[in-house]
Amino acid sequence: MTIEFIAILFVIFTFLFLLSGIPVAIVLTGNSLLFASIGIVFDFFDYSYLIAIPNRIFGIMTNQNLLAVPLFIFMGLMFEKSKIADELLMAMNSLYSSTKGGLAISVIIVGVLMGASTGIVGASVVTLGLLSLPVMMKNDYPPRLSCGVICASGTLGQIIPPSLVLILLADVLSSAYQQAQLNAGIFSPENVTISDLFAGALLPGILLPILYIVYIKLIKPASISNKNNVATMSMNINFISSFFPPIILIILVLGSIIFGIATPSEAAALGALGALIISYLKNRLNKTVLEESSKETIKLTSMVFFILIGATFFSLVFRGLEGESLIHNLLVHGPDNKELALIITLLIMFFLGFILDFIEIIYIIIPLFGPILFSFGFDPIWVGILIAMVLQTSFLTPPFGFSLFYLRGVAPKNISTYDIYMGVIPFVLIQLFVIGIIYFFPTLATIIPDLIMM
Repeated sequence: MTIEFIAILFVIFTFLFLLSGIPVAIVLTGNSLLFASIGIVFDFFDYSYLIAIPNRIFGIMTNQNLLAVPLFIFMGLMFEKSKIADELLMAMNSLYSSTKGGLAISVIIVGVLMGASTGIVGASVVTLGLLSLPVMMKNDYPPRLSCGVICASGTLGQIIPPSLVLILLADVLSSAYQQAQLNAGIFSPENVTISDLFAGALLPGILLPILYIVYIKLIKPASISNKNNVATMSMNINFISSFFPPIILIILVLGSIIFGIATPSEAAALGALGALIISYLKNRLNKTVLEESSKETIKLTSMVFFILIGATFFSLVFRGLEGESLIHNLLVHGPDNKELALIITLLIMFFLGFILDFIEIIYIIIPLFGPILFSFGFDPIWVGILIAMVLQTSFLTPPFGFSLFYLRGVAPKNISTYDIYMGVIPFVLIQLFVIGIIYFFPTLATIIPDLIMM
């Protein structure tokens, strides 16, 4: 039994335990320690890899970029719990009340804004589903179109800054990119920053909702009426006070990061403070909202960092089992060219998106495949945007896309699961089209970061 076979068993057992429903961080840590212990007993694992774990954990907990995670989560939860996101949707409904297909367009636009403010797919899909699905059905929108628009708009938070996916992706990509440079003998390696990925995601993040809207305007379902039954409800909403405060805050936060005015953690602190101020000025800030937002922030942040620590155990033990060499041999000697190696990696991430959360995929797959891919000369920003787009598409694709499950949980019983599945297919095709454009025209993802660095 070779050490490469042990490394394969290690990965297989890890995924089997993940499918069992045991918490991810416990699986990553426990299985890693189990195989490391077996390896030490039978002398095929060097225990010095475990000695490096305390320093790795210290590095995670003191990482300045990761300080942005709890602050951005808190910002998004404040918008959700204080119902500012709800108000934003009703304001957009009032703006498009007399436009054919206007409700669908307003859902897309609010999905963009919620993605830029929360970055949490589950919260976006559930909020859009609860608020807009009943209204769209009352206005004779086809169930499939309504479900497709809501699911697709809710997943925009995966690619639109300050997406939690992009924040975590930047940290892991930077480590993998630096490792690839060190392996190549470059001892002053460059890194990938959060602002780089934010800037790279701007054009794809704008192009995707534009194509959604174009699709809505082109199909023009005959059953959609110009008459909007929610006009009377929406007319009571002050559009200016509902729309502009969160938009101005989002622009300030993203602009300060992308143009280097503030670090991601500083900008995230500005976003959290801004969300508190807006909630207070709109008389939405109270003890209940603050407690719920704070408790959810603690839960989500703890989950993220617990998984980070578990992933550290996993990556070190995998490296100690010479798994990195195994991946290198598979990618270098397996596919005929480097592009095929990248496509295989993206496909693996796509299918894993059916069963694992994006945090798990990012911290398991990228440390394994990233250094090898970057040794082929791929641009890390381009690869990062492709990964974010692929994960977003995976979460939207039937039959296991997470966003479909979120909508199924809040949709009325008269809307079938089949309608939800069929409704998202056109939007999945649009996303695949955009992935193709980014793949064949990498400049779409790299031009803004390059311009900012000039």
